[in-house]
Amino acid sequence: MTRVARANPLSTIGVVLLVDLVLLLSLDAVTATAAIALIAVCTPLAGIPLRRLAVRTAAVAGAAVLVAATVVLYGRGSGTVYLTAGLAEVSDGSIALAIATALRLLAVALPAVVLLTDLDATRLADALGQRLHLPDRFVLAGLAGIRLFEVLGEDWRMIALARRARGVGDRGRLRRLPGQAFTLLVVALRRAVALATAMEARGLGAPGPRTWSRPSTFGRADLVVLLSGLLVAGGSLAVGLAAGTYRFVLVT
Repeated sequence: MTRVARANPLSTIGVVLLVDLVLLLSLDAVTATAAIALIAVCTPLAGIPLRRLAVRTAAVAGAAVLVAATVVLYGRGSGTVYLTAGLAEVSDGSIALAIATALRLLAVALPAVVLLTDLDATRLADALGQRLHLPDRFVLAGLAGIRLFEVLGEDWRMIALARRARGVGDRGRLRRLPGQAFTLLVVALRRAVALATAMEARGLGAPGPRTWSRPSTFGRADLVVLLSGLLVAGGSLAVGLAAGTYRFVLVT
């Protein structure tokens, strides 16, 4: 188990919100670049190898490249114009904006990829109920919903195999999609009704305080995660301010 996985879920969520707040309030590429570099430094401290981080961020990096390509062609132009084709125009301004947009997208997504990928739903529910004192019905119903969502992929595969065994799944993928999706909806609703009945029968709606089988605590792993988050947020902000590129989004 990684150090992040041992930390309290509230600590990891708080760090993600803190780092993303600093990045979302900035419009420059320098702050985003500094945040990416600091996250790469802090990731091994969290017990996550850089190789695993690269694999997890592959999809985000691909999306950032596509967004950057769109901004290069259709972003606000300024400076030297290198290419014009209809509505598309490549210039110094659009290139700089594309780079900044891609870096900000990657920097905003990285904290969630690092900290929330291994988040345990049961420990999150324990923390929400014990530490934030959210209503038990809301917490436990949310946990049940997450658990049901996790089995949808297996349900989809079993429905496809069952329909194929009955000879109704041999049509094209697009043609069989509506029927298979409707079957999945029916299965999910039936399971949700059964789960709601079982939870109510086990005293979910009973009055009085509820006991918890596992206490939600804070420990050394939370300290490491919080210090790493403060380092990334404060360090990237300091670099942006020192470089004179940090621009608060609400300042005109």
